[in-house]
Amino acid sequence: MNKIRVRLADWQKDNADIRRIREAVFVAEQHIPPELEFDSEDQDALHFLALEGDYPIGTARLLSDGTIGRISVLKDWRGLKVGDALVNAVIVEAQNRDLKQQMLSAQVHATPFYERLGFRVVSEEFLEAGIPHVDMVRDSREIA
Repeated sequence: MNKIRVRLADWQKDNADIRRIREAVFVAEQHIPPELEFDSEDQDALHFLALEGDYPIGTARLLSDGTIGRISVLKDWRGLKVGDALVNAVIVEAQNRDLKQQMLSAQVHATPFYERLGFRVVSEEFLEAGIPHVDMVRDSREIA
């Protein structure tokens, strides 16, 4: 396996790769309707791509208020710390933009992953797109 790297993505230029990954993970695997997966926030969000060599294998986005979302890694690359690399890259960028807190809505099964990266649960469980979620927050002073 080649080294995994994460870079900032351009929503216009990298749109096909971002969509391919999110459609595979959220629409095909998790049966989230495409109209819920892609929203108006995508235009203004800061997007990230994880790559193995030059092949995009994961993506995430950061909103201007510090909300992290759409974290997705293709099935064949899960368990290889791609998600860690993605989320850590987003956290660093959020800190560089002086966003004191990062927030996300995590699928309940993924909360241990986010807790390892410094997030804490701040809500009761709720359904989003039919999937159990909780809200999580991380303060910038906590090092990932």
